[in-house]
Amino acid sequence: MDGRALAAASVTVVLWASSFISIRSSAAHFDPGPLAFGRLAVASVVLGAFLLIRREGLPPRQAWLGIAASGVLWFGAYMVALNWGEREVDAGTAAMVVNVGPILMALLGGWLLKEGFPPRLMAGVAVSFAGAVIVGVATSSGEDTSVLGVLLCLLAAVVYAVGVVLQKPTLKHATPLQVTTFGALVGALACLPFAGRFAAQVSRAPESASLQVVYLGVFPTALAFSTWAYAISRTTAGKMGATTYAVPVLVVFMSWLFLGEVPNWLSLVGGLLCLSGVAVSRMRGRTRDRSPRAVLKARPSEEPEAAQKSTL
Repeated sequence: MDGRALAAASVTVVLWASSFISIRSSAAHFDPGPLAFGRLAVASVVLGAFLLIRREGLPPRQAWLGIAASGVLWFGAYMVALNWGEREVDAGTAAMVVNVGPILMALLGGWLLKEGFPPRLMAGVAVSFAGAVIVGVATSSGEDTSVLGVLLCLLAAVVYAVGVVLQKPTLKHATPLQVTTFGALVGALACLPFAGRFAAQVSRAPESASLQVVYLGVFPTALAFSTWAYAISRTTAGKMGATTYAVPVLVVFMSWLFLGEVPNWLSLVGGLLCLSGVAVSRMRGRTRDRSPRAVLKARPSEEPEAAQKSTL
């Protein structure tokens, strides 16, 4: 992954981590469906404005199937399932369960996209997932944890992984901004049945909750999904999925900063494992030098033999 792609992935990870906090904050005033519609509606307006400014126009016909599929699954179904799941479980548990998604992403990417299964990637996935489990266990409230909430977050992880794998080949035909803009628009249209309830709830919600919806639409959706699309267009789905394992530890620290929840030592251990797994997945193996000089050095026994033949 080059420097620009890594920077874009880092922006995505930070903003997606913040979305867990915002969803929890606004859940008291917005139901899962209306919250998803409001978030996607805001994102569609912002992204549409950028698309017009850059004059990128409509994506080509070959990209529409992937855009529609990822829009319905990742932008629509994922957000509704995650919003609903976070009403039942805390942010740490939700972040842990959703991080099953990158494992599915790496496996689907290796199988369907022929990206392969590099040993370092699989090792990083295993280490980071262990850390995500520790973070989720450490931040869960035990008796308040809902089986329904865990299942909903697991559903979110599944549609997230499938949506990303469908999005990756689409980026060969359309720009990241086109894929993100029309994906968000498709997701908003899929959530259109919740528009009436959103209008009723936003009229009763306090200003702070409404601003949370705007924040979710502008930053974790419009900006973060665009930086994600840019980064994944320059690397593999498996490597990008492993990068998101940094989200649980960021959720813990953001909960501490904004919600007053102090992380315990077990959360910190899990967070370090998450980051260690990301580092392992980023490591490169030794590349073999194929230059003529290196080939000659690799076969030193040939030089004396050649010299002996010349003297004869």
